[in-house]
Amino acid sequence: MDREKIKRGVRLILEGIGEDIERAGIKDTPERVAKMYEEIFSGLTDKPSELLKPIAGETHDEMVILKDISFYSMCEHHLLPFFGNANIAYIPESGKIVGIGELAKALETLAKRPQVQERLTTELADMIMNMLNPKGAMVIIDAEHLCLSMRGLKKQGSRTVTSAVRGIFRTKQSTRQEMLALINRHVLL
Repeated sequence: MDREKIKRGVRLILEGIGEDIERAGIKDTPERVAKMYEEIFSGLTDKPSELLKPIAGETHDEMVILKDISFYSMCEHHLLPFFGNANIAYIPESGKIVGIGELAKALETLAKRPQVQERLTTELADMIMNMLNPKGAMVIIDAEHLCLSMRGLKKQGSRTVTSAVRGIFRTKQSTRQEMLALINRHVLL
């Protein structure tokens, strides 16, 4: 990332809105924003191909679901955040599973880029299919977009839900229904 270029851009925006860029509370804002952008856009430099490596010697062949994974991303249209939860499911082929943290890391890596929710959902499902070759994968993302809440229509609290359905989840309705039932189930201990 080019931190100096980001700082210059932020200064121009502050000047453009009529702010005094030498004011005490604003003076260090370009540097703070540049550091923040390095963090929240770190997915641009991460390599998704290094994620989702199967665990050797495992033989699990039933559905795996990681649900309610919180995430945030930045809308590429307005550079405002969208955030919510993702649910990821796959059915391993030949026992090829990954650590559950790997699934969350894949979501985080793809989300830490200028994004649209529809592409994020599709990219994650396709990554699972390409890296693990499972019988199927399904990703559901439910998010609030600040570009809808703060500007334009100003519809606070509205949610956008997207899904990507691959393999057996697409071809076998009972498998898709099982996944939906499990992510909507609240486990009581």
